Formats: sequence, C-alpha cells, structure tokens
Amino acid sequence: MFTGIVAAVGRISRIEPLAAGSDAGVRLRIEAGDLDLSDVILGDSIAVQGACMTVVAFGEHHFDIDVSRESLSKTAGLDQPRAVNLEKAMRLGDRLGGHLVTGHVDGIGTVRHFAPVGESHELRVLAPRELAKFLAYKGSIVVNGVSLTVNAVRDVAEGCEFSINVIPHTLTVTTLGSLAVGDAVNLEIDLIARYVERMLAPQPS
Repeated sequence: MFTGIVAAVGRISRIEPLAAGSDAGVRLRIEAGDLDLSDVILGDSIAVQGACMTVVAFGEHHFDIDVSRESLSKTAGLDQPRAVNLEKAMRLGDRLGGHLVTGHVDGIGTVRHFAPVGESHELRVLAPRELAKFLAYKGSIVVNGVSLTVNAVRDVAEGCEFSINVIPHTLTVTTLGSLAVGDAVNLEIDLIARYVERMLAPQPS
C-alpha cells in the first residue's frame, strides 16, 4: 500500500528486453534521485509513476524492476527514459498524508488542459468512460502516483473529464509540472469507491 505522497523524482536510465520477441517485458533501471534506498531489500515494492513494482536488484543510488508486456500495455510512462515519481510502500504506523493507494493502475487518462490559475495550475484530465462512476467532487484520484482531490467532474462524449487544482509545491516535487496537453497519465481510482461499487452492484440470485 502507498499514500500517493511522492517521496522523490527519479529517472528511468536504462531499458533492457527480458527476452526476444515483441511480447517480452523489460527490465528498467531507475536512478533513485533523493529516494532513500538504505532500507530497501530485494522484493520490496516501490511505486513508479503510480504503478506498484517489485525491486529485483539495487545499488546505492538505483534500483531495477521487471515490467511485463501486459503492464506496459496498461500503463503510461514506463517505456522510455524519463523522469518518474517514486514512493516506497508505506509501513503500518506511517502518517497517511494522501489516501490509501494500491499502486494498481485502473486506466490511462489524457491531459486536456494544463494552465496557471492564480498561484496554482488547473489540470483537466479525460478519464476512460468506465472510470466515470468512481469520480466525484471532492473525491480522491491518483495521477501518475500523486494523490489529488477532484475539484470538478463532468461526463462528456469521449469519457469523463475531471479537474484538479495543483499547488506550486506539488508541481515542484513531482513530475506533474512537466505535463502538456495530450500527455497520457496513469490513473488509480479511490479504493473505497471500488468496494462501494461492488457492494451496490446487483448480485446473482
């Protein structure tokens, strides 16, 4: 489990195929930036751009993860060298500064608008239609691993568009500041909303 509070911005520095063929996954080397790896061991979970990944090797300032072709097809931003948001899995007793996050990407959104509004930025993202029922005013959403609050939501022909106010601090300490219109982003819906939907769904008699 994670909190959606990004601990550091790292960078994908190396991408190596795990096997021959177009269906093979890749091994990524992540330069950890300011992320403290002193307590990391093999098998630990680290969220990379909001996707929970398993550490398969590490050094003093980097760690490696294996990403299957299936995971690559269901996420954005893990297929090329770039800056990435990083967060180690939370411990029991840690402060929950964001909200409960699983690191399981539910869909890929598209940035439709990103511009200054006062001292902050307004970010509008088009989410897939199947995620619309999980998005609500003042609800929680994870964008590229960052826990954020939905300020507005509206259904449109292409899916569901939600709006977020991104404060200057978040722009500084995450990769969100480099977003541009048309960029793909990883989305994770609120964990509680997921269970509420299941409980309210019609059950077979």
